[in-house]
Amino acid sequence: MQFLHCQGLKPLNQDLTLLEEALCHSSTGKARNHEKLEFLGDAVLRLACAEFLDRYNPQLAVGERSHLRGQLVSDRWLAELAELLELKALIQQGPCALGDIAAQATIGAECCEALIGAIYQCWGGSNGGLDVVREWLAPHWQRSCLALEADPNLNNWKSALQEWSQAALGELPDYQSEERNPSHGNPERFFSRVFLKQKLYGQGLGPARRDAEQQAAKAALAKIKPQLR
Repeated sequence: MQFLHCQGLKPLNQDLTLLEEALCHSSTGKARNHEKLEFLGDAVLRLACAEFLDRYNPQLAVGERSHLRGQLVSDRWLAELAELLELKALIQQGPCALGDIAAQATIGAECCEALIGAIYQCWGGSNGGLDVVREWLAPHWQRSCLALEADPNLNNWKSALQEWSQAALGELPDYQSEERNPSHGNPERFFSRVFLKQKLYGQGLGPARRDAEQQAAKAALAKIKPQLR
């Protein structure tokens, strides 16, 4: 597969049929699909990431390491990786799934995780497969770590805003959201505003309600940034 060479993965005598299975979504109705490899990939991903973090920054406390790993193995991170790797063109999907624009990120994340499981098995499993997965994903994790160091609240602005508002104001943020466009997959489908003490602090748009709320929280954090110092 040309994809493997692009990723720096050099097949030797491996049976690569597992890679095809990983990229066959269950929506096709085929008996051999991504699901079993996704289950394996979940475990491999978490262990490989734990080993990566130990090498990346061995001084990290356990709590910090756990929080960072949560970001680096999340469905959101997997969906972003699938998009970066352009997996959509390689994934077999059933007609209903293929027509569901809103489901594409989830499908990408699922098959990306299955691909990790397949690579682990194809390259030796416990006899070297974990090393291959870690080395393959390390540059992607390094890029994400740098982004998180630049913005510790990256993609989790709601949680950061909630922590601040409880400590500083003694109350939780109040989100008011509305659907502005019924089209699934529209990046501005939902509009959200966040209030603190009945005062508007931020607003945002997103393809899902939670995304719009995250953007509103991000805007609010930017507004209160001087108070966070």
